[in-house]
Formats: sequence, C-alpha cells, structure tokens
Amino acid sequence: MMKSGATNAVAPVLTTGTNDLRDIKPPVEIPSGWAWLLGIAGFLLLAALLYAAWRVWRKRQNQIPLAPPVPPHIRARRRLQEALALLGQPREFCIAVSDALRWYLEERFAFKAPERTTEEFLHELRATNLLTMEQKSALEEFLSRCDLVKFAKYEPAEPELRDLHSSATRLVDQTEPVVAAPGASQISTAASS
Repeated sequence: MMKSGATNAVAPVLTTGTNDLRDIKPPVEIPSGWAWLLGIAGFLLLAALLYAAWRVWRKRQNQIPLAPPVPPHIRARRRLQEALALLGQPREFCIAVSDALRWYLEERFAFKAPERTTEEFLHELRATNLLTMEQKSALEEFLSRCDLVKFAKYEPAEPELRDLHSSATRLVDQTEPVVAAPGASQISTAASS
C-alpha cells in the first residue's frame, strides 16, 4: 500500500564504465617450498661467508705485533733529556723537569702527583712507604727549588739548573724497578741446595 503523496519514481543509475568488460588477470604465481628453501640457504651462505671474512680480518688484526709499553723510567729519562733543550729558559726548564718527575712518580707508583700542589703531594707522600726517607727529602728539596723558579721568579744560573736535572735523574735511577735476569732465580736456588 502506498501512502499518498509518495511517488514510485526510480532514480536513474549512471554508468561510469565500471561495468565494462575487462581482461582476465593472469594467475598469481605462488612460490613453491623449494624457492623459499633456496632463498634461506643463500642468505645463510652469505652470512657464513661474511662471518668467515670477519674472523680472518680479526685474526690478522691480532697478528700485528703491538709495541711493548715503554716503562715509566724510560719515558721519564726521555722527558728529562728533552728538558735540557730548555736550559736557556729557567722557568720552562723547571716546569718540564718537575712535570717529568711528577708523571714518573704517578706512572711508577700510581701516586697522583701531577694533579696536586707541591704541599699536598709531599704531605701525602710522607704517609707512604713508596720512597726512602732520603729520597723523600731529596724530592722535597727538588720540588721546592723548582717552585722558586716557577712561582717566585727566581732565575738560577745554568749550573744550578743542571744540578736540578741531575737530582731528578738520580731519583729516577734510584726508584727504577729492578728486573731479575731469567737465570738468576735458578742460580740462587741451585746455590742454596
């Protein structure tokens, strides 16, 4: 039953060409299990080759002989020798010589010398048994003389600077680690038998 006032009109349908006939799509190729297997095998082979190349590279890196570390006493002697070039400049010479000795003490005894003032360093050094009493007093005199030149603008003559250099070299020589000869321990044990 129809209500009054309603029309039975049907809206016209517009065709946009979507209903046109199209060609059939080609079949979708589904890879077989063998294709997947070959792809995975290829990836694993590539990964194995890269790993082998990395191992060979690492092995060659480890075969490069590293230079043995330079012992602290050798480095200190080199620094002290380089400081001799500054003999005409007393302040720079004293800075170089005292720095060489401070760095030596830090490297040799693991004692933080370069970061401390002379007073702090000597105060802490007195509480240790790293050096003998004679070495501690010689070091205190050496650092005091260097501080006079560095901070009080004292300008010593060349013989006094050479004496400072000798004092630093002597301390390095006295505290150099003693390495026993390989056969020395065998001889001493054979003599005691």
